[in-house]
Amino acid sequence: MSSVREALFWHPLPDGKVRCTLCALDCKISRGRRGACGVRVNVEGKLFTLVYGRLVARHVDPIEKKPLFHFLPGSLSYSIATVGCNFRCLHCQNYEISQAPKEKGVVTAGSDDGAGDDPEVLCLTLREAGARIPGEDVSPEEVVNAALRSGCRSISYTYTEPTIFYEFALDTARLAHSRGLRNVFVTNGYIGKEALETIAPYLDAANIDLKSFRDTAHKQMTGARLAPVLENIRRYKSLGVWVEVTTLVIPQHNDSDEELRAIAEFLASVDRDLPWHVTQFYPTYRLLDRPRTPVATLRRAREIGIAAGLRFVYEGNVPGEGGENTYCPECHALLVGRYGFTLLANRIADGRCPDCGAAIAGIWQPSR
Repeated sequence: MSSVREALFWHPLPDGKVRCTLCALDCKISRGRRGACGVRVNVEGKLFTLVYGRLVARHVDPIEKKPLFHFLPGSLSYSIATVGCNFRCLHCQNYEISQAPKEKGVVTAGSDDGAGDDPEVLCLTLREAGARIPGEDVSPEEVVNAALRSGCRSISYTYTEPTIFYEFALDTARLAHSRGLRNVFVTNGYIGKEALETIAPYLDAANIDLKSFRDTAHKQMTGARLAPVLENIRRYKSLGVWVEVTTLVIPQHNDSDEELRAIAEFLASVDRDLPWHVTQFYPTYRLLDRPRTPVATLRRAREIGIAAGLRFVYEGNVPGEGGENTYCPECHALLVGRYGFTLLANRIADGRCPDCGAAIAGIWQPSR
């Protein structure tokens, strides 16, 4: 099976260039050059993906690890990824695979937006370039069968940005749904409108990173604008996908009361039942000069979120602090107890609080 396929969501431009509309970066790509993700290449005026089914990671994870707390709690999710990403986050925890095409010379990113070219890479044939991508060639059928054998209730497209291996994700998601599995995106929220609308019928849940609420800070940290992320949080919801949002709270970046309040108020304006995960940062990759987020900051963020009207706010990366549990927003009874990624108890019955009968937003029952 070849990892090279013609890409979806692009159109030709004059002089053999193409515009990729898969994500909001809208890369304009000349012949022989790659988009910002490093894994989509213009060959003779056509756009190809180099990572179709070229999986660099396959694991069985608890769904709580995504993190998703209101989606099939206690279930397992078969989690897959290829190399590459359309963001360049300074604090990426999976940078060894997300940034591999840009930093290890596997595939050199290049577009008319200023990325450089490697002549050795550009002179390769398309098949040879695809062969240089690390990973194992896997078919959608193999992924779905492995998920079912593992007792998973869902497939998660995660670790790197799933948008950049969209073609494989779409084929796998369609097959997974036909076999009774759910599908999950763990994403930076930068997918293009048409691409999202195409996969949405097969997408059941998404955890979207909201990394900042200031455009300058967001671009400095990720290389991308903020507005498309906000638009897509609303769009995922409008398309019927269950959405949870994660904000990695980074000292001296997005931990002020004003910014946390702005994020919380925005999310509450989308849906008060939208779960917000405020998560502890630890130094990694190119952001080694910031300290680990104090637990007190996460508690303050949680209080700010609740005061803004959000009904479910969770503290992440700090197991045992109590901020991982789900409480009834009406009677405040403990409904779901958690320790890290481990489910301790789940009292929700038929989507309701067993004590007061209040409806608890989420997807609580498996599809099979």
